[in-house]
Amino acid sequence: MGEVQKMVVLGVVMVAITMSLGGKWAEAQVHHVVGGDRGWDASHDIATWASGKTFRVGDQISHGSVAELRSKEEYEACDLSNPIKMYTDGLDTISLEAEGLRYFASSNSEHCKKGLKLHVEVLPYQITGPGILQVTASEEHQTALADGPSTPSASAQSTASTLLIFAAGLLCILLTNH
Repeated sequence: MGEVQKMVVLGVVMVAITMSLGGKWAEAQVHHVVGGDRGWDASHDIATWASGKTFRVGDQISHGSVAELRSKEEYEACDLSNPIKMYTDGLDTISLEAEGLRYFASSNSEHCKKGLKLHVEVLPYQITGPGILQVTASEEHQTALADGPSTPSASAQSTASTLLIFAAGLLCILLTNH
């Protein structure tokens, strides 16, 4: 087997290994600073800020001292008596690791009642194309993103497994012809 063929086989093996890892080397992620330049502040309209945002699995949000609440009812009533978790370090970063609704409110109930609260609907990953570098700009900052789910879907895992088996076969052929 010639040198060029060996390099092609090695390239296929590397792609298969990367895909079998679920794209972990290039995770897509947006870091949302709640409230933008004004931050998590009682005088700022957080609901208006959030209305133009899309939150996806793998994204992160940062904000001031908040409580994550269990239900829409607790959120609407600013009931902080039984939170899922209190974030009190000042500017906490929270990973959005699963799809669904999440409710956050100021840890100060008076600020919560004045509107300092945020609910987000976390949507599934959106893949625009493998290996394509995507740049997202917002009023807060710019972030470069590389596509690739942190938790691959069943079809992505199946494709990766198939490629891995194919690459292993090519590697066996390469080693037996050497």
